[in-house]
Amino acid sequence: QVDLVESGGGLAQPGASLRLSCEASGRDFDSTNFMEWFRQVPGKEREFVAAIPWSGLADFYSTDVEGRFTISRGDAKSTVYLQMNALKPEDTAVYYCAAVRDGRGWSRTENGIDYWGKGTLVIVSS
Repeated sequence: QVDLVESGGGLAQPGASLRLSCEASGRDFDSTNFMEWFRQVPGKEREFVAAIPWSGLADFYSTDVEGRFTISRGDAKSTVYLQMNALKPEDTAVYYCAAVRDGRGWSRTENGIDYWGKGTLVIVSS
């Protein structure tokens, strides 16, 4: 069992920045390998945003956000961040923190995710 709790969502104007946080805990937490962010708008599938291993030695992004968003981990292995800059209205979505168990690689699809947070809403609008 892994608990993931997102925070930091809200309303932002186009061009502004927001930082999302994900706090991870639970008895199986030490058995996770990759942390990821996905997002979803009503009527569409959940889509991959970014991924990072707990080592922090690499990061991966969707083409829609690369160059604008940055995923990072905290100094203690329990928090992952998503820094979102130059926000666009099309970034409006519920953002979900996700985790992958040891022995599996990061995933661009929901099927490869083992644990999910409940999501935090980001609205980009003037």
